[in-house]
Amino acid sequence: MTDEKIKRINELYHKSKKEGLTPEEIKEQADLRREYIASVRKNLTSSLRNVSLLEPDGSVTDLGKIIDAKEKRGN
Repeated sequence: MTDEKIKRINELYHKSKKEGLTPEEIKEQADLRREYIASVRKNLTSSLRNVSLLEPDGSVTDLGKIIDAKEKRGN
């Protein structure tokens, strides 16, 4: 997600509070928000793939393997 798109999300938010949005702007805002949320999820998932947890029993759980398994199952 580019800085310009984030700036546009903020502009639309402020405009919606001050004067309201046109139907086209409402759609644009929703589309930009969806794109932003998808970007955040992708970045978080990418970061979590590199995390390993040390369990109380001494074993190590690789979150990347868990994420991959869930994606294969479609969850």
